[in-house]
Formats: sequence, structure tokens, C-alpha cells
Amino acid sequence: MMEETKKAAAGRISLSVATELRAVAPRFVGGALECDCPAAAAATPQPLWDLIEAEAVQLRAHYDTLSVRERKGIRETREAYRAAGLDPSRYRPSCEQLARRLLQGKDLFRVGLAVDLGNLVSLRTGCSVGVIDADRVGGSEASLGLGRDEEPYEAIGRGSLHILNMPVYRDALGAFATPTSDSMRTRITPDTRRLLILINGYHGDRAAVEEALAYTASLLRQFAAVDSVACTLF
Repeated sequence: MMEETKKAAAGRISLSVATELRAVAPRFVGGALECDCPAAAAATPQPLWDLIEAEAVQLRAHYDTLSVRERKGIRETREAYRAAGLDPSRYRPSCEQLARRLLQGKDLFRVGLAVDLGNLVSLRTGCSVGVIDADRVGGSEASLGLGRDEEPYEAIGRGSLHILNMPVYRDALGAFATPTSDSMRTRITPDTRRLLILINGYHGDRAAVEEALAYTASLLRQFAAVDSVACTLF
């Protein structure tokens, strides 16, 4: 079992959870994985895509676009949004966005190795998963809190996103990730060399988050030739 700490080891980004987030999601357990990954933006290999398609088959066998809201991980993320005063059907968490797209009979977009790997983990676990360029995170510390009024946030594929009261990760430069959408500032690009992967366990199941981290690490070793990963809970 990994040790849950407030401060990560030297050389890694330290993650914490703000009191304001705990107020709306008291059971939250986050998982963070950091590693060197020069292949982050490489094309997704077919065997990895085959795993995504297999998860899609399982998802369609058990859920539809309405019942998936009650899936573990998705349900509790939606509850946290409601507790923060947000409509989760307007600002859908990415874990639900991915599942709904497949349940609507649509295919996922092939983005690249790291992002598609994160999508697979999300489909497997029901949790929103952030895939971040670790070198674009400002400073060595980041905290999960709630969005502020008029706080700037440029979301991938969505443009300017209103994040008031939305769960949001902040570093020394400002907001850089939410369960709804990662940001343009810390997105994966061909220049990405180091990954920070965030698993958002609003269900509060520590063992499930640990399992998700282990699964993520195994995928990185298999498909991205990653030798070493650093994992922590927060």
C-alpha cells in the first residue's frame, strides 16, 4: 500500500486538497503519477486502442446514457458538482463525457498515446483523469480547490471556460486542470517529456485509486516504455 502524504518526495509535484474542496467532497481521494515519458504525444498503438474498444463493449453492455450517471466514480463526481452549486449535466465531468459518447454509439477521437491512455483509465475506473505536461506546471506544488469568479481558464477544445465553484487544480500560475476539461497551458504536445497524471476519486475509495494508479503505471510500461513512475495519494 502506498503511503498517503501531504508532501511528495523531492523532485516531484506536491499535491494537496483545499478545505473548500473538502467541504463539497469530504471523501475525495486523489491519485498522482509522475514519470518521464518522451513518447507522450506519439501515435496511439493499435493494441492500446484495442483495450479502449474492449472497455467500450463492456460499458455498452451494462449502461445507457442515463444509467451511467449512477456508475461509481461518475455518480460521486456529479454529487460534488451539485454540492458546489453546479449543474453536472451542463458542466459534465470528463469521465461522464467519455462514457456518454460511447453509449451514444460514437467513437472516441484518437488524440495520442498519453491522452488516449488516460481515457482508457477513465473508462475502466469511472473517474475523471487529467493528463498533464508536468513541465508546464508552475512551481513544485499544486492544490485542488474550487474555481473563483472570473478566474481565467482556457479549456482544451472548449475555449474560455467559466470555472466558478468548479473543482480545479491550481499551481503558482493559476488554474490548470478540472474534472471537466484539462487546460491548454498544460496540455500534451510534441514537446512533452514528463507526465503528471491525476486520478480524481470523488467516491473516496482509496483502494480503487491505488488500483487505478497501478493500472496506469502498467499501461505506461507496456505502451510507452516508461521505466520508473512515482505515485502518491493526496
